[in-house]
Amino acid sequence: MAVTRLVASGGDLLRCRFATSPLWETVNAVRAFVDPRPRPYLRPWWEQVRGAPPAHRLLAVQSPRGYTPDFLSPPPREAALSVEDQLAAVRATPPEQVRAELCRVHPCRSPAAVRAMIADPEAARDALVAELEDAWRRLVLPWWPRVRELIDADIEYRSRLLAAYGLGHVVAGLDERIRWAGQSIVIEPAGDDVERELDGDGLILMPSAFVWPSVAAIVDRPWQPTLVYPARGIGALLGGRATAPVPLARLLGRTRALILADLAEPATTAALAARHGLAPSTVSAHLSALEGAGLLTRRRAGHEVRYRRTPLGRALAEGLMPGE
Repeated sequence: MAVTRLVASGGDLLRCRFATSPLWETVNAVRAFVDPRPRPYLRPWWEQVRGAPPAHRLLAVQSPRGYTPDFLSPPPREAALSVEDQLAAVRATPPEQVRAELCRVHPCRSPAAVRAMIADPEAARDALVAELEDAWRRLVLPWWPRVRELIDADIEYRSRLLAAYGLGHVVAGLDERIRWAGQSIVIEPAGDDVERELDGDGLILMPSAFVWPSVAAIVDRPWQPTLVYPARGIGALLGGRATAPVPLARLLGRTRALILADLAEPATTAALAARHGLAPSTVSAHLSALEGAGLLTRRRAGHEVRYRRTPLGRALAEGLMPGE
């Protein structure tokens, strides 16, 4: 069985970090658009975007199970780069790197388009940047508050595990196909046997909403080694909605009950507004009322304020009140 092996030294373990990549989500949203069948949880999203396919060059470099050029979604240099910064990084990719990666694409969709891009990699790079930006705006941006909230919640959860139990415990819990073996992180099965000595480059751990049912690793130089895994809670991300018990809705009102039920993971006002199709000011008023009733607490995380259920709020939302 082929495996991908990331071999770490002690110094690499000190340079392990989490990151978020809007462009990674965009490239994988394009991949999901091409073949949504393995991702039934994305069906409601696909039904909304199916009438506006991505541009032809971006589709041409998407192999159903093969290599997609890494320069289209380079590992982020910082924890949470903006999509504008990431697009600028793609635009700065040297043409020889673009050509080398395009030569690895299996041109199963449009061989002529891939050959034309290889012949003029600088023009291809610039055209692909424009198509990436368009795909971001149409396929990901409308859902980005919910996607970002899910990714942030995953990073917060695993950061707590990292502090409590160490990196080995975190890696072992990312996905059943990822395991810690000695000084190596092993991913199996993989398409080919690949080994990358981290050599002090460290490792990026990147949760993704669109990567499931796969896991992925960026192992080729010059990119920083990156391990991409499915974020927790993707099942209800883009189509499913929280439901509230009928007695809870009668007690709190339907909207407040839905918001409370939706806070199984901490969330911001903006993310809740996007999920429920409400104005942020409306959600803010409901959150204040729930907080005043002792059902929620708030905690600042950087520039954001996230709300989470108190034990009483969790008991009400999940029907765990004594005597039931």
